[in-house]
Amino acid sequence: MNHTLGGLAAALIVAAATPAFAQQAAKPAPAAALAKVNGVAIPASLVDLLVKEQVAQGATDGPELKTQVRDHLVRREVLLQAARKEGVDKKPDVRQRIDFTVAEMTVNSYIDGWVAKHPVSDDEARAEYARLVKEAGSTEYKVRHILVDNEDIAKDVIEKLKTGSNFADLSMTSLDPASRDKGGDLGWTRPAVFVKEFGDALVKLEKGQYTAEPVKSQFGFHVIQLDDKREAESPKFEDVKDRVIQNLQQKAVQAHVTALMGKAKIEQ
Repeated sequence: MNHTLGGLAAALIVAAATPAFAQQAAKPAPAAALAKVNGVAIPASLVDLLVKEQVAQGATDGPELKTQVRDHLVRREVLLQAARKEGVDKKPDVRQRIDFTVAEMTVNSYIDGWVAKHPVSDDEARAEYARLVKEAGSTEYKVRHILVDNEDIAKDVIEKLKTGSNFADLSMTSLDPASRDKGGDLGWTRPAVFVKEFGDALVKLEKGQYTAEPVKSQFGFHVIQLDDKREAESPKFEDVKDRVIQNLQQKAVQAHVTALMGKAKIEQ
């Protein structure tokens, strides 16, 4: 109680101060400047901010980096003053771009603040990790495929396989450039990474077997062959924790944006 009264008393004392004293007390201290261009100061705080950003991106902290940033800001201020002298900043397209950039930075800062206020808990991350592991399945498949844009072509590939043609040789006609030069090989992977039609067909195959009918997907028609399968080993939670959290944060932000959009009056 005494603490509250003390705070109130202090506020009253400030309010009762003479106008000259109040004005003097409210005047902010001038920002420290590392350089001046035609009287315009380059704030040390801005230099420090940009140095911090550069270090976060991998630059080596130290006097040399600080000098480089300061020199960049000096050059920029020289050019900025020249541009303003010619009225460049008054042009409608430039003004629009400036307003757009300010808005983008404001929105990004808002999102960063929202994420900071709504952190993903360790329990949420572990639950999402468990869901992803279950969804991915416990088996890995070593798979090949040939992708074509026509069902008849896919059927012809299957007929050639039936008569003894080599899958790797036939894969040279595949429309998938990533696997075409590797005999159609997609490596070891889990069905969940493929589109549903592909994954569903894959898990029905036995080792050494290929699909008896073309598998249609949004990409075209696939002929799929299973070379081998094995028990999958999932990465440890600690190794993927940051990525899981990032994905959950992105989903949360998207949900928040969708909610704001739903409340907004939008006219088109």
